[in-house]
Amino acid sequence: MRLVSVWQWSPWGLRLCLLCSLCLGSPSPSTDPEKRAGSQGLRFRLAGFPRKPYEGRVEIQRAGEWGTICDDDFTLQAAHVLCRELGFTEATGWTHSAKYGPGTGRIWLDNLSCTGTEKSVTECASRGWGNSDCTHDEDAGVICKDQRLPGFKDSNVIEVEHNPQVEEVRLRPGVGWGRRPLPVTEGLVEVKLPDGWSQVCDKGWSAHNSHVVCGMLGFPSEKRVNTAFYRLLAQRQQHSFGLHGVACVGTEAHLSLCSLEFYRANDTARCPGGGPAVVSCVPGPLYAASSGQKKQQQSKPQGEARVRLKGGAHPGEGRVEVLKAGTWGTVCDRKWDLQAASVVCRELGFGSAREALSGARMGQGMGAIHLSEVRCSGQEPSLWKCPHKNITADDCSHSQDAAVRCHLPYIGVEAKETWYWDSGNITEVVMSGVRCTGTELSLDQCAHHGTHITCKRAETRFTAGVICSETASDLLLHSALVQETAYIEDRPLHMLYCAAEENCLASSARSANWPYGHRRLLRFSSQIHNLGRADFRPKAGRHSWVWHECHGHYHSMDIFTHYDILTPNGTKVAEGHKASFCLEDTECQEDVSKRYECANFGEQGITVGCWDLYRHDIDCQWIDITDVKPGNYILQVVINPNFEVAESDFTNNAMKCNCKYDGHRIWVHNCHIGDAFSEEANRRFERYPGQTSNQII
Repeated sequence: MRLVSVWQWSPWGLRLCLLCSLCLGSPSPSTDPEKRAGSQGLRFRLAGFPRKPYEGRVEIQRAGEWGTICDDDFTLQAAHVLCRELGFTEATGWTHSAKYGPGTGRIWLDNLSCTGTEKSVTECASRGWGNSDCTHDEDAGVICKDQRLPGFKDSNVIEVEHNPQVEEVRLRPGVGWGRRPLPVTEGLVEVKLPDGWSQVCDKGWSAHNSHVVCGMLGFPSEKRVNTAFYRLLAQRQQHSFGLHGVACVGTEAHLSLCSLEFYRANDTARCPGGGPAVVSCVPGPLYAASSGQKKQQQSKPQGEARVRLKGGAHPGEGRVEVLKAGTWGTVCDRKWDLQAASVVCRELGFGSAREALSGARMGQGMGAIHLSEVRCSGQEPSLWKCPHKNITADDCSHSQDAAVRCHLPYIGVEAKETWYWDSGNITEVVMSGVRCTGTELSLDQCAHHGTHITCKRAETRFTAGVICSETASDLLLHSALVQETAYIEDRPLHMLYCAAEENCLASSARSANWPYGHRRLLRFSSQIHNLGRADFRPKAGRHSWVWHECHGHYHSMDIFTHYDILTPNGTKVAEGHKASFCLEDTECQEDVSKRYECANFGEQGITVGCWDLYRHDIDCQWIDITDVKPGNYILQVVINPNFEVAESDFTNNAMKCNCKYDGHRIWVHNCHIGDAFSEEANRRFERYPGQTSNQII
């Protein structure tokens, strides 16, 4: 150990090590994966469930004792090292808060810090072996790339569970299998085991078990079921029981986390005196219409939601935001786990949580962070009922925003694929005039022309196509900066020739006495953040950008923002015509590098974690209010108004402020993003609701 230490700090140490190895002889390389170079006699395994073979809770055997790793300061770099120890090429992710269940025994490592290039976890910094202040609720896990290291013959992945695992759960209707409308909400419980689908013995079956099963299937709750009908039906059917003794607490996110027993192969009498378990689930509001329960759902009083998901690519996933004192804010990911995530999912009408995500995996929010260290038992009806801490600005940052992915019901709608096809063999167009809000589960739920198809020809140029992505950008205007920088300038006409050429003035400017006189301009700075999970790039490629000689720049989008002055009843009295003459990374967060710069015909865009700043003193960064009379108005700014570039969330693209103009000065106040406040708070600000997205309400 001393020689290694000398080599690390002194170039002479390498010679010393070589001399010692010549004197003492070099040990032959070990073929045992448990004693290979770097491992120093340690053994590694993946444990926990539900999981796949290349993911799980990391456990290390040291001195003959198995233990775990605490998730404090754990990073993807540490996961890379551990995945290589396990025989995989690299890591694709890591988990915290005992996602694969809490381990037992010692917590061997805490505050593990790796660069990712270490050959062994023993080379990483930590608090020392066995020195930890964690509990097993903080056990770390890894998700490795399903690709083995070359030459890694003897797998170092040692499975803990020797019993089969429950992989999937489904409900099989007693009658009409295959003809029932989706989603299926009631039926016999079947579990998928390694040898196929099996039924579950109902001896000791409880409402807690049903609650867990419904959660896995994407439903927020369960209800009582007429078991007499199914028992009568069971007398005429053969059964294949694979599971019994199920005993759930009711807070588990997966059936595998419950206490249960598997039948052995030599068990001849299975479920004596019992029958197959039956479950009936209550679908959430989003899925009630297709299951015939929409009327029942609508009969319940519906108040404004106090929890919502933002920034996700699919229903039931996104950054968790909560409503407090009329303002929406985020949740810090400290101690964020599956129990808390499941409470959110069920509260929103989905099932239990598939994943509790940390580190702003669904993008960063802006504004307040309302909650931290949320600790739910899993039985609470709302996240607000869980113990939590109210935090200050110094406690957490938006890089720690919590997110969820929920279990969803199967409704038979598969993903669209990203491909274009030759429609030469297509003989019929079945839908036209499709208009979706974006929240629909299928195209059938969108508005369309119905049976009257306006596009009769089934040619390639008349057929619609899509490009799908799991991630998208999400633009957000920094509303506080608009309020802080707004002012009026009377600018001489002789300084506005370029602005007039680029249509940045009101139409009355054409009849002005050029070059004499002036235009009155409302100027303000515009700072546009990309809080999504993909860079914001112009729709058009560089070959189609238009050079504007007057200002000396390329336009990459025809319209990037709309600037409007509206009366309280919504009448537009002035507007700004703003093109994206330069989309670039003005500034970025500390750990993010700039990618886009407009100079020298460079690439344009906004990187995730960066923002583009249009200062108040830049040409066209204004609204021409020369013709506006004194009064009370609404200033409204909408980004990406024509939906030219995909975003994960369009509802936060509009900003609005109250304005008071006396003919000489202007007061801009209450600037906020359209969906930043509660409905009640918005009503207090103005009669005209303005825009919450790119669509007029």
